[in-house]
Amino acid sequence: MFLEKDLSGKRQRGYIEVICGSMFSGKTEELIRRLNRARIAKQRVEIFKPVIDTRYSANDVVSHDENTIRCTPVDTASNILLLTGDVDVIGIDEAQFFDLALVEVCEKLANMGIRVIVAGLDMDYRGKPFGPMPQLMAIAEFVTKVHAICMHCGSLAQFSHRLQDDEKLVMLGEKKEYEPLCRECFNLSQK
Repeated sequence: MFLEKDLSGKRQRGYIEVICGSMFSGKTEELIRRLNRARIAKQRVEIFKPVIDTRYSANDVVSHDENTIRCTPVDTASNILLLTGDVDVIGIDEAQFFDLALVEVCEKLANMGIRVIVAGLDMDYRGKPFGPMPQLMAIAEFVTKVHAICMHCGSLAQFSHRLQDDEKLVMLGEKKEYEPLCRECFNLSQK
């Protein structure tokens, strides 16, 4: 395993951070915040997102609060390895839309001494674990679960309730298509 040295001459250690939660919980906002702090610290940063996420911009990661950071859209997780240059930090948004190869990609990057920050939905609209997120949370050194506010009762929300009658697993959307709900309100909505 090759580990680069940081400015102090110490070996740089890679690790994986996962930011997860429901829609409208601030996952992308937190990802952008961490990546901007890395840039302020003069670290070399690259950001990736799935090519299918074109809701706000094709070439930017954009939070619901309209904060943005430039990124490279990719169609598969393995392309992240091919497009990664000489970096200290890799950011990956909307990780739930990637194939399961993302887990191996993140491990390889971390083993190369890179800090990997991944953000994504931990559950789909049915309340089931989503894509590679459960495996990423299991291997990550740090996991941050963020919460939205339930649109029905005002409690902390951890579920993304789909407002449309569409059973496709992947359906891009925003406030017209989804709302955050707490466990009790989500369970009531499923009846």
